[in-house]
Amino acid sequence: MKAIHLFCAFSLLAAVTAAKAEDTVTTNAAPAAPAAPAAAATATPAAPAAPVAPAYTDPSKLTETAPDTFKAEFNTTKGKIVIEVTRSLAPNGADRFYNLVKSGYFTDLAFFRVVPNFMCQFGIHGDPAVSASWREANLQDDPVKASNTRGTITFATAGPNTRTTQLFINFGDNVFLNSQGFAPFGKVVEGMDVVDKINNEYGEHPDQGRIQAQGNAYLKSVFPNLDYLKSASILAAEIAKPVESPKPEDKK
Repeated sequence: MKAIHLFCAFSLLAAVTAAKAEDTVTTNAAPAAPAAPAAAATATPAAPAAPVAPAYTDPSKLTETAPDTFKAEFNTTKGKIVIEVTRSLAPNGADRFYNLVKSGYFTDLAFFRVVPNFMCQFGIHGDPAVSASWREANLQDDPVKASNTRGTITFATAGPNTRTTQLFINFGDNVFLNSQGFAPFGKVVEGMDVVDKINNEYGEHPDQGRIQAQGNAYLKSVFPNLDYLKSASILAAEIAKPVESPKPEDKK
């Protein structure tokens, strides 16, 4: 894998029915003999409800348009990271990121490729079945409007229109990526020191093909010291404080 290309996209109720018995009244009928005691009904246990698959297992359902700006919080094994997204920078990328975060996709995902002074990459799901569902969920490219400077977050790509779920955060100013079509959509605004601490001892050794095929079982067995993105969430919008009108100035 050549350093300047670097990134690969990879491909990612039982209903319970209640029966109601109706009482029937018969008029002008002869008295009936006492009814024999009814046999106790044998209830058939309801089948257990089928588990509902998480939304992130079906890319076709994750198409919500992101807010113009929003913040996402990453809870990692090294600490908290907050990313601020500006949708206008790369609308397709921002929408995909928003939906992935909101759906819970980023749960126990490894920072599997960490290159000092360059970037840290993540986004292949720990469950191979989920990874497979995203493999062909490619995004159309966004024009590059922002530069790949330190702290920016960008989707990895294997070529034109191949972005799926893999992302990276730039450790340094990697402006040479701009001309290759890597379009940042946001930036770390809190916790860049946490990003800098993400374990880089394995460099580029984890094999992306094996991650896709075997998931976290492979990573945790062969590369036990990797850091992980434990969870991610969209932060509630900050409520703007009302602007106070200027008070008249007393002139004496």
